[in-house]
Amino acid sequence: MSKQMNYVIEPELPPTEFIDVLRRSTLAERRPVDDSARIAKMLAGADLVVTARDADGTLVGVSRAITDFAYCTYLSDLAVDVAHQGHGIGRKLIHVTHEHAGLETRLILLAAPAAASYYPHIEMEQHDSCWMIPPQ
Repeated sequence: MSKQMNYVIEPELPPTEFIDVLRRSTLAERRPVDDSARIAKMLAGADLVVTARDADGTLVGVSRAITDFAYCTYLSDLAVDVAHQGHGIGRKLIHVTHEHAGLETRLILLAAPAAASYYPHIEMEQHDSCWMIPPQ
């Protein structure tokens, strides 16, 4: 990938752009992309939204995180356009997110099934006990 990527903290990312990149990644099947009001609430509730845009300004990746800026950072969404995957964009989004949240925080994420093999490749450690209450 020869195009220059610009990584920016973008708290006002429009829901339409977020939905578009979710659809161009593998995350749309696990996110409420047909509910724009819910997507808007997801963005509004995030503490950090980091974007990757190419030189033309096209959104090719996004990281959305919730953090206390002191102890933990939950990376709730990491989406990279399938056409741009494999070029370090996801890794850079994770790094910029963690840097802005504070490198002293523990960065936590739940891997999408299709991406589970990616995270060990970028030296993230797997944790064997995650517990959740599904949406009701």
